[in-house]
Amino acid sequence: MHTRICDMFGIEFPIFAFSHCRDVVAAVSRAGGFGVLGALAFSTEQLELELSWIDDNVDGKPYGVDTVIPAKYVGRDEGDLNRDQLGKLIPEGHKKFLEELLEEYDVPELSEAAERPREEGIAGGMLGWSVSGGRAAVEVALKHPIKLLANALGPPPEDVIKMAHSQGVLMAALVGRASQAVKQKEAGVDVIVASGYEAGGHTGEVTSLVLTPEVVDAVAPTPVLAAGGIGSGRQIAAALALGAEGVWTGSIWLTVSESNTGSGMMERLMQATSSDTIRSRSLSGKPARQLKTKYIEAWEDPKNPDPLPMPLQMLLCAPYTARIGRAARTPGSKAEELTGTPVGQIVGQMNQVQSSHQLIYQLVEEYVDAATRVHDLMSRD
Repeated sequence: MHTRICDMFGIEFPIFAFSHCRDVVAAVSRAGGFGVLGALAFSTEQLELELSWIDDNVDGKPYGVDTVIPAKYVGRDEGDLNRDQLGKLIPEGHKKFLEELLEEYDVPELSEAAERPREEGIAGGMLGWSVSGGRAAVEVALKHPIKLLANALGPPPEDVIKMAHSQGVLMAALVGRASQAVKQKEAGVDVIVASGYEAGGHTGEVTSLVLTPEVVDAVAPTPVLAAGGIGSGRQIAAALALGAEGVWTGSIWLTVSESNTGSGMMERLMQATSSDTIRSRSLSGKPARQLKTKYIEAWEDPKNPDPLPMPLQMLLCAPYTARIGRAARTPGSKAEELTGTPVGQIVGQMNQVQSSHQLIYQLVEEYVDAATRVHDLMSRD
């Protein structure tokens, strides 16, 4: 399984693990893979704390940081509108729809003291999906000994790429089409992540089996990581056979023992099938694959308002998701039917809890078995 990517990053296995949980990131890197921390979940102050913790617990192994600097969103042309300016763009009808939905599921109002910290955290995280927010995360990340800086939803700004390269940090970018991959290469990105339709979170409409070889051919010799629908060694072997130099995984780390996924959500993920996800704009305003919930079903109902463009959608939803999250912690609450998480179609194979170390070595063993089987088939007379 040793590829160019292993030499580029000094890792044993070309398995990249995206996670918002620092424990998972450190554990994967210690096991010979490459952990990548999703920076969007944190304020700059908290991101500094998370990365400092990883520095102290990764045993000197390489790791990376994933940021988001979208190419298109409301307010970008104006130099990033503030929260109050964006709030004026949210229609009252959308608020009425959410008020009625929460009333249907008996989700109570919260006191300002209880609601404000979580609401502002959610809205603040969404406002981080901007040029200014992304740059702030980049500046924090580059103060640490990271080896990779990844970006989604568009090519990273030229100066960000230069900053990373000046410190010996490689740049990666996620794409959903071959044409996007070409633009990323032209911008100076070092590694392309081809994210297929099956992937969790923001993803395009082309499946991994088609997308991976298209991207490989379009950007050669730039190395490509395959993403979407990868959760076993057999799938890693298939990705390498398609020309990828490694794999970018995310969903499968939601159910490892180090994950900070709550016990209730962990159980729901392990019971879900590959048909229990949906690609919806209800999370951020851009299409993102998530676990099916009553909340998403309501947004997808044609009689209800359409999701707003980024970043208005999550700014709109912040106070309501804060209420849902608080109510869902009450045993037996109907609000639990509204809670979900970004996850890919691979969720149908996520049916046990094991450590990150165990999962890495399971992937490697399955890859060896798959490669051996193919070799044996080709050796037959």
